[in-house]
Amino acid sequence: CICITIKNYYWGHTDNHGAKKSLGHVTVVIVGGTGDLARKYLWQGFFQLYADQVGKGHTFSFYGGALSTTEKGTPLLFDILKELACPAELSVERCALVKDQFLHLSKYHQLKTTEDYENLSQQIKQQLGQEGIIEAGRLFYLSVPAFAYADIAEKINNTCRPPSEAWLRVVLEKPFGHNLYSAQALDKKLSGQLKEEEMYRIDHYLGKQVVSKILPFRKENKKLLDPIWNKHHIERIEIVLKETLDAKGRIQFYDQYGVIRDVLQNHLTEVMTLMLMNLPANLSNSEEILQNKLNFLASLQHVDNSNAVVGQYQAYNGEVQEELNKTKDYFSLTPTFAGVVIHVDNAQYEGIPIFMTSGKALDERVSYARVLFKSNVFCVQDPNNVQCKSKQIIFYLGHGTLQYPAILLSKNLFKPELVSSGDWKEVTEYKDVNVLGLPLSDYYIQSPVTPREAYCELISHVFFGRKDSFISAEGLLASWEFWTPLLEGLSRVFPRVYPGGVDNGNLLNFQLKGHQVAFSHEAVVNVINPGAEDNFQVMQGKYRSSEMVSAWAQELVERLASDLLLAAEEAIREEGQFHLALSGGSSPVALLRALALNLYTFPWRNTHIWQVDERCVPHTESGSNFRSIHDLLLQHIRIPYFNIHPMPVHLTQRLCVEEDGGPTLYEKEIKKHVNGSSFHYILLGVGQDGHTASLFQDTKLENDEENLVILTESPNKPHQRMSLTFTAINRARRVGVLIMGKSKHELVSQLSRIKGESSKYPITKVQPKSGTLIWYIDYDALLG
Repeated sequence: CICITIKNYYWGHTDNHGAKKSLGHVTVVIVGGTGDLARKYLWQGFFQLYADQVGKGHTFSFYGGALSTTEKGTPLLFDILKELACPAELSVERCALVKDQFLHLSKYHQLKTTEDYENLSQQIKQQLGQEGIIEAGRLFYLSVPAFAYADIAEKINNTCRPPSEAWLRVVLEKPFGHNLYSAQALDKKLSGQLKEEEMYRIDHYLGKQVVSKILPFRKENKKLLDPIWNKHHIERIEIVLKETLDAKGRIQFYDQYGVIRDVLQNHLTEVMTLMLMNLPANLSNSEEILQNKLNFLASLQHVDNSNAVVGQYQAYNGEVQEELNKTKDYFSLTPTFAGVVIHVDNAQYEGIPIFMTSGKALDERVSYARVLFKSNVFCVQDPNNVQCKSKQIIFYLGHGTLQYPAILLSKNLFKPELVSSGDWKEVTEYKDVNVLGLPLSDYYIQSPVTPREAYCELISHVFFGRKDSFISAEGLLASWEFWTPLLEGLSRVFPRVYPGGVDNGNLLNFQLKGHQVAFSHEAVVNVINPGAEDNFQVMQGKYRSSEMVSAWAQELVERLASDLLLAAEEAIREEGQFHLALSGGSSPVALLRALALNLYTFPWRNTHIWQVDERCVPHTESGSNFRSIHDLLLQHIRIPYFNIHPMPVHLTQRLCVEEDGGPTLYEKEIKKHVNGSSFHYILLGVGQDGHTASLFQDTKLENDEENLVILTESPNKPHQRMSLTFTAINRARRVGVLIMGKSKHELVSQLSRIKGESSKYPITKVQPKSGTLIWYIDYDALLG
C-alpha cells in the first residue's frame, strides 16, 4: 500500500503564528493502484492534488492497493512514482522537494481479502491515533473491472468506513453496466452498500477543460446565443471522436462493449447534454444541473437500426481470434465505428439532426463538437468575404490540426465574452491551418492558459466534494434507457468492414434521408459471406384461403408500406381521400416508422388516420395506442390535424364510462367522414391468444351486430378498451393482418389448421364481405 503522510508539517508559507490550523487528515486509497490507468493518469492526478493542497491545512495518506503480494507490488509501484512529472506551476526546486517527500513516504500494501481491508482500516486508525490528528475523510478510487465493484464496495462498507463526522467518497470508473438492465442491477448492488452522495461515477470527458466550460460559455454569452440557439438558426450539430489507434491489446474488454458503449453512451452523450440542456440558473447547483440533464435525455427521440450505421476495421476480427483464442471461422459483430443521428422532441430543437460518430483505425485523432448554423446569405461575388463563410461554434477538445483545446466561434456570428478571465485567454496569434473549413484567422479563439489533464481536474473535484462533474444514478440509467434499444437492434447486424486509416476514403461517410441513416457509398470491402437468409426474397402464397405475403421482417414491412401507398393512391383517385385505420400494440411499430421515415411521396394531406382500438387511458400516457401512433408517425409527417381521429376514451374527465357514449360518438364520426362506413384499409395485428383489435375470446357481440364501435374487456391490464367491431372491420375495402416474430410461430401454425371461424380465435372472424384480406407474415413467425 502506498502511504504518504505529512506529519503536521506543511510545505509553503505560514503566518507569524506558525503552521496553519489542521483541517483534518484525508486518506486516499487507489484500488488497482499498479494497473494501467493508475500508471498513466491516477498517480499523476493525486500527485497534482498533493502539490496543490500542501500547506493549506490538510494532511494526507495515499494507499495503493492491488492483488499482488508486497514483494511483487512494491517495485511496480515505485516504477510508477519515479516517472511522475512535475506540475507546470512548480519550480524545479519546489517540485523536487515535494516529489522527494512523496517517494520517501511510500509503501505497498496488498488489498485482496476482507482481512486486508480490515488491516488497512486498523492502520489508518493507528496512524491517526499516534499523530493525534482528526480525520477529515476517506477517498477510495476503484481502478478495477466493473464486476469487482460490488464486492469491493461491500468490503469498504463493512470494514473501512470513517467515523460519522468524516466523509467517505468512492470513485467508480466506467463502464457502469453493459445495458439498461445490467446498469440497474449494478446500481442496486452498490446502493445497498454506499449512499448516492458517496459515489462518484467518473467520465473523464467531464474533466476536459473545454467540456467543463460548455455551460459557462453558454451562460456568459446567453444574450447573444438565445436568439440563434434553436431550430430556426441551427442547421446541424456534430459530436465527433476519431482515433487512429486500433483495439489491439484491449480486445478482451472491447469485444464485450464496442464503440457505442465505449464512447457514445457516455462521453459523447454527456457533451451533447451539456450543449443542449436548459441552462441552469446557478451553475454551481449540481441538483439543478442533474434535473436539466434528465429533462433533456427524456426529450430524445427513440433510435433504432434505421438511425445508425456501424463498421469494423478489417484487422479487428483476426485480433479477436488471436486474443480470445477463437477459431478461424469465428466472426465478431462488435462495431469499432458507429455513426448515429439523433433528434430531439421539443420545440427548441425539433428537426435539428445531431450527428454523433466515433471510431478506431480512422484517418486522424481528433475530438470536437460543432454547431453549424444556417446561412441566409447568397454571395454573388467574393465568396471569401467573411459573411459568405460558414457560421459555426466549435468546442474543440484537442489533437487534430489545432493540437490544443479551445472554443472557436466564427467571426461572422459575434464576438464572445471570455469564458473565464482567470484561467482562459483569447488567442490572437494564428497558425497557418484550417479547422473544419475555415482558417484560424476567421475565428474568435479562447483556450486555457495552462492545459490540465482531465483526471487531475476530476480528482480535485472529488476532493472538494463537487458532484456536478460526475454521473448520477438517475442520469446513468436515463442514458442507458436511450441507448439500449439501439444496441439490442444492432446485436445481429454485420458491421461494414473498412481497411483502416487513410485507406478508408469515403467508405464510412453516411447520410441522412428523412430520419433514416445509411452509408453514402457502396461497400468495396466485405469479408463476410452472405448467409442463407440473404437468399430469401418476398414470397407470395395462400394462408387460410386468403392472400399471403412473406419475407424477412425488414422486407415485409417495406412491402406492406408499398402496398399501403398503392391503396392510398387508388382511393384518392376515386374518392379524393384515403381512410386508414391503425391498430395498437407492437405489431405496427416497424411499419409506422417506415411510413414516417421512408415514404416521402405518401399523400398524407388526403389521408385520414383512424384507430382500430384504444386502451382506456389518457392519450398522453405511454400505454395509449394513440400516443404510439403519434410518437412513431404523426409527429414526423405533415398531415392536417382535422384528418386525425383518436378514439374518445377520455370524456368529462372520465375514462370509458358507458354513459358518456364514447363509442357512439366515434361511430357518428366514422359515418360522417367515411363513405358507407367502409374504410379503405384496416391494419390488424394478432395477439398470441388469437385476439385482434380489442376483440377477445369472450367479447360479447350478440346485441352489437350493427354497431361499429364498442367497449370491451381485456384479460390484460389495462382491462378496459374501445374497439371497432367485426361489423366495421368486415366492411373495409382491404384488411391487412401483420404477424411478426418467432413468438407467433405456434399461433400461425395453429390458425393454419382451422377451417372457417373459431370462437377461441377471434381473428378467424375477420372475413371482409366485399373487400380483400391479406396476411403479412414474416419468416420468423412462418418458419419458427
